[in-house]
Amino acid sequence: MSSPIVKLIAQRVALGILLLLAVSVLIFVGTNLLPGDVAQSILGQAATPVALENLRKEMGLNDPAYVRYFHWLFGILQGDLGTALTSRLDVATSIKERLWNTLFLAFWAAIISVPLAIILGLLAVRYRNGPIDKLISGFALASTSLPEFFIGYLLVFIFAVTFPILPGISTVHEGMPFLEKMKAIALPCTALTLGVLAHMMRMTRAAILNVMQSAYIETAELKGLSAFEIIRKHAFPNAIAPIINVVTINLAFLVVGVVVVEVIFVYPGMGQYLVDHVAKRDVPVVQAVGLIFAAVYIFLNVVADVASILANPRLRHPK
Repeated sequence: MSSPIVKLIAQRVALGILLLLAVSVLIFVGTNLLPGDVAQSILGQAATPVALENLRKEMGLNDPAYVRYFHWLFGILQGDLGTALTSRLDVATSIKERLWNTLFLAFWAAIISVPLAIILGLLAVRYRNGPIDKLISGFALASTSLPEFFIGYLLVFIFAVTFPILPGISTVHEGMPFLEKMKAIALPCTALTLGVLAHMMRMTRAAILNVMQSAYIETAELKGLSAFEIIRKHAFPNAIAPIINVVTINLAFLVVGVVVVEVIFVYPGMGQYLVDHVAKRDVPVVQAVGLIFAAVYIFLNVVADVASILANPRLRHPK
């Protein structure tokens, strides 16, 4: 690997680390600006002023904000995500299983949505301006126009209420048989898939159509190659960089954007865990989950940048 590529990748990684640091500051400031008193919410309205003051001192709430931030940051760097205020359990231990559940759901949504989006994008290009292209584009427009919560409730109404063939509440647990787990995540997985499918499909179509205007595509047409062969052998390989980029960004959304879907289907993942503890004003949990979501999103965006650099010669040699 040549030096310019290593330099570009190092710049992207360094930028990602700086961005994550900036996001950690925003998360800390945002959670500390939440209304109400943490000590009061833990001890209740009947707590005495002495008890409240002792709890604030024990939790370090009387320390300056910058002291609490660096204490929190250094703890995270050592693998300590803090202790939940409501349950007094270690946050890292509580998050572990829920993070696995979220990644499990996002993985299967990606397995379905990525190949399907690319295939639909290729079909739309192959039959562009025809009935198939218009049908696919119409589906993409409808899918993009509907918010995730509406899609989720619609799926519940159809497949769990009207035709009760799938569970409306996606309960999964350790040791659950694989097929039962797949049945439990069928509806939330479908909602997530519909949420990202349209964007990936439209970007795939746009990237390939952009390549189809190139001179070498005209040469391939003059040689008598079929439209399918031109797309498969010439257009798709040269459009792979932007496709990889948009796929990776949507994978980041699958992990980070699960909050609404998990709440609708009561799925025991990170999103549901976050919403539950926002309601309880459990600041350490909110900070930890927010930082994990930010880290995953930034990491996958860095991966998208690096993949684009490696797949596109023009980015590897900007001069």
